Amino acid sequence: MKISLQDLYARHATAGRTAADALASLTLDIAAGEQVAVIGPSGAGKTTLLEVLACARPPSQGRIAVDGAAPWALPRRALRALRGRLILVPQVPPLPPRQRVVTAVLAGRLPAWSLWKALRSLVYPADIPAADAALQAFELGDKLFERVDRLSGGERQRVGLARALVSPAGLWLVDEPLSALDPARARRAAATLVREAGARGVTLVATLHQVDAALAHFPRVLGLRDGRLLFDRPAAEVTPELLERLYAQHEDELHGAAPPADDRPQPAPPVVMQCR
Repeated sequence: MKISLQDLYARHATAGRTAADALASLTLDIAAGEQVAVIGPSGAGKTTLLEVLACARPPSQGRIAVDGAAPWALPRRALRALRGRLILVPQVPPLPPRQRVVTAVLAGRLPAWSLWKALRSLVYPADIPAADAALQAFELGDKLFERVDRLSGGERQRVGLARALVSPAGLWLVDEPLSALDPARARRAAATLVREAGARGVTLVATLHQVDAALAHFPRVLGLRDGRLLFDRPAAEVTPELLERLYAQHEDELHGAAPPADDRPQPAPPVVMQCR
């Protein structure tokens, strides 16, 4: 799926009407099948960008086109169909705590399933081999029938990535997928994500706190600061000077300590419903 933004402005999810835009004057084109990393300090607008690309947040000004369609000009049914062709993986996937991992992964197939098949899969998972292969890709093959509330934070993040692998989506939007992983697992997860997207011809846009992983694994890197695009370069052309400008007054985020190791279960986020 291809993406085009023209002079786009958008507000943060919690911003009031008088608040400044989280994205400002953003013009950007991403070709179908590209893998792009978005880096920048906290508050740069990275998550807001993914929400806009996911057709979950309308711009306050400017234009967006996803695969040639202007999402907010579409009828409701067509907009729902467009959303079904992409997947947004949040930093903390909202996984029901009593749900089995296999069911959580196969939820990535929901846009392509009928209501009856989706309900039946809650009891008898519809495609266990596909879920197992996706989990194996992220070193979680032994967690297939584990309960979600027994996973660590980093394991839950990788379950979210595995969900993307089984989905029918042509656009993966991934928000800080490595934040709860130790450096070695983070490198392997980033490499797997880019490799699997490329093998499928999927467009991948991922926000990353780990600058080294972005430069090592993604062909193209966007630098976002204060809602504006500071640079858009091939990874090989992102210089230390550019990174210093991007993270000026946020040097701790550029050179900070590694994220916590993925070795302890973390509290599950609250959910409205539980699937047993």
